[in-house]
Amino acid sequence: MTVLHALHDDAHLLVFDKPAGLLCVPGRGDDKQDCLSARAQRQWPDALIVHRLDMATSGLVVMARSIAVQRALGDAFARREVHKRYEAIVDGRVPCNDAWSEIDAPLMADWPNRPRQKIDPAGKPSVTRWMAVAPSAAGGATHVLLEPVTGRTHQLRVHLHSIGHAILGDALYGDAPVQARATRLLLHATALAFVHPVTGEPMRFESAAPFD
Repeated sequence: MTVLHALHDDAHLLVFDKPAGLLCVPGRGDDKQDCLSARAQRQWPDALIVHRLDMATSGLVVMARSIAVQRALGDAFARREVHKRYEAIVDGRVPCNDAWSEIDAPLMADWPNRPRQKIDPAGKPSVTRWMAVAPSAAGGATHVLLEPVTGRTHQLRVHLHSIGHAILGDALYGDAPVQARATRLLLHATALAFVHPVTGEPMRFESAAPFD
């Protein structure tokens, strides 16, 4: 049995550092039942999912320990009161000028090619802030910071692909050379900040990206 270690554990919520390749919730089929929520519930039976990361994405995830806290945290995400930051390594060299840029491109499901998403004027409003911070050791690549203003499925992956800088290792949106440049998707949820829904205490958690 895999032992799960919580970065934070109190009577109301839990915070985990999810590894790449692990689902947040069960998928379809017997081979997709191992997931973060199932592992958490074996050790904390009251653990409830609040938000998700893609299976291929690693990093910080918060879970609630009651329906009331799950609802409160869910409302905070919906009101954009939860600060989220990610780091990624993207294909191509991007000038690093310490300035945030914004990608504003509506997203919707690409139904014939599920689970892919696509940019479409009829899609839901989707906004990502991003900034290039350094050339990557990978060569011909750039380390970027990402702050999703909205939280659409695959938003960061589609938005970066749309501007010609797909995330290395992206098996859904990258071409064959981009996929071959990393053994995993180089996307990690590095920071999560919110107000504790019960105590009112400001909470901030950080997790270093396992790549550079």
